[in-house]
Amino acid sequence: MKRLFSSIALSGCLWGVAELSFLPLWNLSANVQAQTFGNLHYNFYGQQIPLNLRQDTIAVEFKTGSGKTRGSSLSNASQLQRELQRGSGDTRGGGEPIKFNVEVNALGDRYAVVSIPKGSTRGNPEGLKQVLEQKSYIQGTLPVLSRTDRDEKIVLPNEIIISFQPGTSEAQKQLILLNNNLEVIRSLRFTKDKYVVRSRSGGINILNTANTLNNAEGVKYSTPNFLQSVSYGLKEQSLQNAAVAGVPQNQEQLKKLLTELAARDNNPDSPYRSDLLPLQWHLDSTPQRGKYLPRTDVHAIDAWKNSNAGSGVIVAVIDSLIEWDHPDLINNVYTVPEDTEDKLPDEVHGWDFAQDDADTRISEEELEQAAPIFKEMFTLSNDELLEKYPDLAAGVASYFPDFSKGQVATFIRNYIRNTIAAEFHGTWSSGVIAAHAADGKGVMGVAPNAKILPVRVFGLGGSITPAALADSIRYAAARGANVINMSLGGFMPGQEEVEAIFEVLDAHPNLVIIASAGNESLDGVAFPSAVPGVLSVGATNLAGKRTVYSNYGGQLAVVAPGGDTAEVNKGGILTTGGTWVDGFWEGVTEGAEGWGVALDNKGKYVQVQGTSFSAPTVSGVMALMIGEDPKRSLGRDRLVNILKQTSSYEPLNISTADNYKYRLQKEVGFGTALNFQVLRPSGIFPLPQPVTIEQYYFGSGLVNSAAAVEQVKRERF
Repeated sequence: MKRLFSSIALSGCLWGVAELSFLPLWNLSANVQAQTFGNLHYNFYGQQIPLNLRQDTIAVEFKTGSGKTRGSSLSNASQLQRELQRGSGDTRGGGEPIKFNVEVNALGDRYAVVSIPKGSTRGNPEGLKQVLEQKSYIQGTLPVLSRTDRDEKIVLPNEIIISFQPGTSEAQKQLILLNNNLEVIRSLRFTKDKYVVRSRSGGINILNTANTLNNAEGVKYSTPNFLQSVSYGLKEQSLQNAAVAGVPQNQEQLKKLLTELAARDNNPDSPYRSDLLPLQWHLDSTPQRGKYLPRTDVHAIDAWKNSNAGSGVIVAVIDSLIEWDHPDLINNVYTVPEDTEDKLPDEVHGWDFAQDDADTRISEEELEQAAPIFKEMFTLSNDELLEKYPDLAAGVASYFPDFSKGQVATFIRNYIRNTIAAEFHGTWSSGVIAAHAADGKGVMGVAPNAKILPVRVFGLGGSITPAALADSIRYAAARGANVINMSLGGFMPGQEEVEAIFEVLDAHPNLVIIASAGNESLDGVAFPSAVPGVLSVGATNLAGKRTVYSNYGGQLAVVAPGGDTAEVNKGGILTTGGTWVDGFWEGVTEGAEGWGVALDNKGKYVQVQGTSFSAPTVSGVMALMIGEDPKRSLGRDRLVNILKQTSSYEPLNISTADNYKYRLQKEVGFGTALNFQVLRPSGIFPLPQPVTIEQYYFGSGLVNSAAAVEQVKRERF
């Protein structure tokens, strides 16, 4: 059982450094080198989703149980980077090893992506695959794909998800597998007749095999178990003042601001108080906006006065690392009862589907990868930092030509710090929902008495598969969650995830699933929040406007505060962080200032932005509502209707640019920039009657927890 110490897209240059091997790629300009390889595609409910084979990237699968190479303290991915760049390591062929100018990025524990930078002249790219396959700790190489006109890296593992038709006999299943040269790896959990299988041929043929299986008698559907990487919205965190400021967040200025905001306290009789509550404008914006401007928050403190603050409600958080022993979360983590049927081995506080064990917190092995990089951001001088990361420094200087060397170094420090801090995205989301400040020191969640069920689905580097996500959704429902929060999106649409969502919604009519609309500023919400029955949430800022990143239009249900970190110490969503754990700070003298997204020296509290945080804000509101219906007499449909009916456009306003965009879209109806109408339909065209501009950008409006709670109390009997 994992245990830590007892005390959890930008774009241009590439990392090019071994120690950064688990971090997501940093791209300041799109660089997709792909070619059409026959008719590459996969099927999504009969729709053929075209794919391209990337020529600048190869994925590798490490041998099972090979967490580190023999005789090295580095992870496999880090060791591979060093060997390729230095031309050292096991080549088994004799002669002088070839050197490659590449960067290796780990995707969880089993896989890594090896990318060749644009214009690279060191080494022979054609020989890279052969060299990789000679490594003693590498199982084999895998294709990397991308969708048309998308700068993404989608690994094609030698795995397929296959769902058999109900009633298919075991003999018929075995015959189908045998005829297609497949073997079962495992069954999907909390469901029937669904398996992850391995092909004995592998490679790009996986696509053809999966597509062929869709036409086989007895097969309901089949799809590759794609391995994707999500950057946790780092673009939103890193292009803002917190990352590029010449000076990190000043603690003296923060103390002064807190004193000023406390003097404007609008809720002296709040039943829950904390020293950082005045900064949490999404709960009550009055301290920051004053008494004469409309409130742009969700009226959480008002709801606390008229509710039990979510007591008795379980909110499953399907996300990345969740450090549930954070002081502000430890008392609100759900404990799985001992007598639970189908209880998993050692299961106590949720489950980690990324590593398939009982602890969603960072493991010691993962800490060994992340901590050394993080520590260097505090110990290296500016010159040492720029020398160690020359490619990254060149990219920053190109993107920000007016930056001094010191500002470039500060950007690099905070970008890398933020990247590592963002591995705890699940901890961020959990705090927004149900943090409860310990002894009045810390932050409050929207529903400070609700319980969090931690469900980890992302490995390091944002790695995720459809099978893991589907298992996570079914697990959360099986454990009795009242609300499922998915602060994730932007994936390739997958039939298995849709099936899982529909299954649990049909089986649990009171269960509410809430997901982030996405951060691409596109017409139409991202997958999986676009799935019917999922409540899709967009983001607003302190001024009551749509945030610059928030998706809008088709399938958008409501909006809630998502934050804008351009306003340092004010505009972000303040929540619980994960880099406070001891392993990040051993041997490091803490600085006197906050850094990047961190509010404090260690990052116990962070200020972040994204629809990833507007979604858990609404999940917290839903927990407040359900907490006032102890008999669970109100079903999902009525709860969602109450949420929408009590939402309002009154405190919201629309920018001139958004107004002009709406007028054009209303007449032309060109839809989304991604040209894929199935999952991103326009919110206006081709509907018979165009929606209003308010509906287009804000759905039913800004949620109001106080009004929603009051309405639930009227109807609960």
